[in-house]
Amino acid sequence: MPRSRSRWLTALLGVLPLAAAGLVATATPASAAANPGPGFPAHYAAPYAEMWNSPSSLMNAHNATGNKYYTLAFIISQGTCNATINGDTPVTDSGWNNAINSLRAAGGDVIASFGGASGNELASCGSVSAMQAQYKKVIDQLNLTRIDLDIEGSTLDNTAANDRRNQALANLQKDYAAQGRKLDVDFTLPVSPSGLESNGIALLKNAKSHNLNVNLVNIMTMDYGPAMDMGQAAISAAKGLHTQLGQIWTEKSSAQLWAMEGNCPMIGVNDTAAEVFTTQDAQELEAFAASNGIQELTFWSLGRDNQGESGTPQSTWQFTNTFKAITGGGGPVDPPAGTTAIKGYGGKCVDVAGASSANGTKVDLYTCNGTSAQQWTRTGNTFRAMGKCLDVAAAGTANGTKVQLYDCNGSGAQSWTTGANGSLVNAGSGKCLDVTDWSTTDGNQLQIWTCGGTANQSWTLV
Repeated sequence: MPRSRSRWLTALLGVLPLAAAGLVATATPASAAANPGPGFPAHYAAPYAEMWNSPSSLMNAHNATGNKYYTLAFIISQGTCNATINGDTPVTDSGWNNAINSLRAAGGDVIASFGGASGNELASCGSVSAMQAQYKKVIDQLNLTRIDLDIEGSTLDNTAANDRRNQALANLQKDYAAQGRKLDVDFTLPVSPSGLESNGIALLKNAKSHNLNVNLVNIMTMDYGPAMDMGQAAISAAKGLHTQLGQIWTEKSSAQLWAMEGNCPMIGVNDTAAEVFTTQDAQELEAFAASNGIQELTFWSLGRDNQGESGTPQSTWQFTNTFKAITGGGGPVDPPAGTTAIKGYGGKCVDVAGASSANGTKVDLYTCNGTSAQQWTRTGNTFRAMGKCLDVAAAGTANGTKVQLYDCNGSGAQSWTTGANGSLVNAGSGKCLDVTDWSTTDGNQLQIWTCGGTANQSWTLV
C-alpha cells in the first residue's frame, strides 16, 4: 500500500505554527492577482512551493534557476467550507498575490493545489453549489487558469465528496468557457510502483462520468515503504498509469495519454530512510518524461531542494534545474521547434536503422531523406529520435564502441556536447561521434573515437 507525504508534512505542521517566525505573510487584503500570461507550455516543471514559507520563495527560486512555473501548496479548509491558505490565511493575502504578480511579470505562472496530506481540501462543503463557490473564490482571486486537486488519505475514500467535487469542477469549466476563459483541472493521486490504486481509478472514472475535462493526472511517486530504486519506481508507476488512463479515456491516442501525465517524487530521503530519490534518479526521470511526452514534472518540495533538507548529496536547486529541462520541450504530441537532421561526412545523415525504436537499434550513416529516422531533437545534452536517445553501447569508452538507440536514462553515455570543428563529444567517454572507417556506405554504424578534428567527426545540425 503506497504512502503519501503525510507523515513528513504533518510533522512539519505540528512543530511549526503557521504564523510563527515570519513563515506566513500577514493577511493584508489585496486586489485580485494580475491576469495570467501566455499560459503553460506543453511540457513544464512546476515544483510544489510550500505556502507556509515566505511568499518571496517564488521569486527567489525563479531568480536562482530561471524556472517559471510553481505549484502552490496548499489551499484547504479546516473542518469548514472555507478555502484558505493553509487553513488560516485568506486567499486575498497581499504577500502571495504580489508574489504571483511578480512571477507572472517574469513570464511565469502558478497552479494552486487544493488539499494535500494534512488538509481535507474542500470535502467539508456539503453541497455541489457550496463547493463550487469556494473553488470559484480562489480561482477568481488568484486569476488561475489551472488548479491541482491533491486528493489522498481519507479524502480519497470519501466517494460522496469526490462526486460533489467532480460535478462542481465540471460546472465551473462550463461557466468559464462561456466567458471565454479556460480552467484546466489536474488531479494529484498516490500510487504504487505499478500505478494507481483502485480508489484513484474510481475518482477518475467519476470525473469522466461528469464530463469533467481532466488536464493531467499527477502521481505521487514517493513513500512506497520498502527500499527500492526510486527513479525506476517512478518510471514504472508512469508506465502503469499510462495503461490505466487508456482504460478510462479509450478515445485518446498513446501520445495523448502520455501528455495527460505528471510525476511527483519526494526529492532526497522519503519518510522511510531507505527510500532515497537521488539527483541521478531525477536525471533518469526527466529523460524518460521528455522522451515520452509527459506534460509535467514536479516534486515535493521547493524548500527541500538543498542538501540540508533533502538529505541527499546535491547542490542547491539541483532538482529544480534538472527537471526544468523538460520545460517547453516536445514529445509525441507536439515535436518542438529545433528538431533537426544531423549531417556529416559525405553529406549523409545520422540515421536510426530501419526507423526502429527498439533498444539497441544501430545508429548509422545514411543518405539524407527527411524521414523520422533522421529527425533528432536536442533536449539538454541528449539527442532524441523515435522517442529514445543517441547512446554509446554499454556505456563503453574504448575507441570503436558502436553507437545505438536506447531508452533515455540520463547517463553520460547519452550526453553529448559540441566540440571543436563541429564535433559531438560524448560526456561518458570524452570521445567523439565518428564515421567508422571513413565509409559513406549507407548503413555504416557510427562509433566513438578519440577526437581528432577530422572530417569524419564533423557534424552540422540542419
